[in-house]
Amino acid sequence: MYYVPCVYPYYVRMLPIHNYGGQSVYGILPYEVDRTNERILLKDYGGKPFVVNIDKAAKQNRTYRTALWTGSHLQVTLMSIGVGEDIGLEVHPHVDQFLRIEQGQGIVQMGKTKENLNFQRDVFDDFAIMVPAGTWHNVTNTGNIPLKLYSIYAPPNHPFGTVHETKAVAEAMEG
Repeated sequence: MYYVPCVYPYYVRMLPIHNYGGQSVYGILPYEVDRTNERILLKDYGGKPFVVNIDKAAKQNRTYRTALWTGSHLQVTLMSIGVGEDIGLEVHPHVDQFLRIEQGQGIVQMGKTKENLNFQRDVFDDFAIMVPAGTWHNVTNTGNIPLKLYSIYAPPNHPFGTVHETKAVAEAMEG
């Protein structure tokens, strides 16, 4: 007999268990409360364990940049880039960056210098972009809807709790 602890926010429900060759039987298994209709509170949850539907959080985000989780060695931010806008040409000398497109389409450009962005690719939903430290890069929204993405920095690149409503606010605060 197996012991399955049932701890909040888990509840018990009957789920079909298929025994391959016979009838379906039902067993009691824990499941997490389905909160698919609820909005995610977009704030920095860093410093403690956290689980989120990142696709839903990224699509829900309406700000240019919101830090979702900032730890000692890693940071996750959500971004929304308007139609025809871009992230802005930038370089992080000591930070590797991972970006994932959750909605929309764009162009990513990268290079060793800002005058020589010799790497260019079209990106769409579900594309991942890896930017090595010291690489100049930019992502431009070429679609007709906001480009929704999340970015992972290692180590963190922005202060805990960062929220930039617009690109102009981000440039003013960081410049």
